[in-house]
Amino acid sequence: MFIGFQQGQFRQIHGVDIHYVCAGQGEPVLLLHGFPQTHAMWAKIAPLLAEKYFVICPDLRGYGASGKPKNVADYSFRAMGADQLALMRDLGFDRFHLIGHDRGARTSHRMALDAQDRIASLTVMDIIPTHLLLNELSKEIAKAYYHWFFLAQPAPMPETLIAADPIAYYESCLFGWGAAGASGFDPEQMGAYRRAWQDPDVIRGMCNDYRAAIEVDFDLDSVDLNRRLTLPSCVMWGKDGVMGRAYDVAQTWADRLTDITPAPVPGGHFFPDQYPTETAEALLAFLAQQPPL
Repeated sequence: MFIGFQQGQFRQIHGVDIHYVCAGQGEPVLLLHGFPQTHAMWAKIAPLLAEKYFVICPDLRGYGASGKPKNVADYSFRAMGADQLALMRDLGFDRFHLIGHDRGARTSHRMALDAQDRIASLTVMDIIPTHLLLNELSKEIAKAYYHWFFLAQPAPMPETLIAADPIAYYESCLFGWGAAGASGFDPEQMGAYRRAWQDPDVIRGMCNDYRAAIEVDFDLDSVDLNRRLTLPSCVMWGKDGVMGRAYDVAQTWADRLTDITPAPVPGGHFFPDQYPTETAEALLAFLAQQPPL
């Protein structure tokens, strides 16, 4: 699947095995996937970036082949981000470009809050700030993003229901928010997602991710509401997705980021799967504007 990529590797970070693939040469670019996917979401984008950059694609803790700790607090965006900061340090990179989609974008924002000096540029894909989404929840967003509250219910209720047919459940998420049916997703990438979804520990890990967002991350973000990051930031969103229809996505970041490049792209929430070439072109254009590390 990953043409030109090394075999997947593991690093033990904070007692958790973090799985990643990497390839290319040049300045480092870290790509963080979202729910309910794995590093495989970058399969068609990463090789294009790797022509000019050294690209690292990990599985977040709780996802894919990475470790799945037991406690809800272990899945805060701060904990997930600390994994990635340590991984990049282990790989020899003190500063790097950071790109995240969905949960990976929320992790990326927290990483920039916690270690802005290490992030050369930040790209967040198809999200509005976590605190804003939860604090000013509209009925339209609550209906479309009901999974935030279903997955956050106490264990083992959501895990038990999902385990009855995990492929059907997670495909309903992909196809429901993505403004596309199965035809919008590469069969080989879908195969990678489906294999992960059938692991009970992945189901538990993804539920804990959403539990932590409400139980831990909301309070962490409350502390940082008056902080504006000054690093170059690209805010991308799918023009046909829920966020793009409900919000002025770039504007939702105006009181958190001072240097925003808006980048609407075709497609829905999963535009990296639907439109990988257009996504890669937008990323390369933004990265090309940044000064050398």
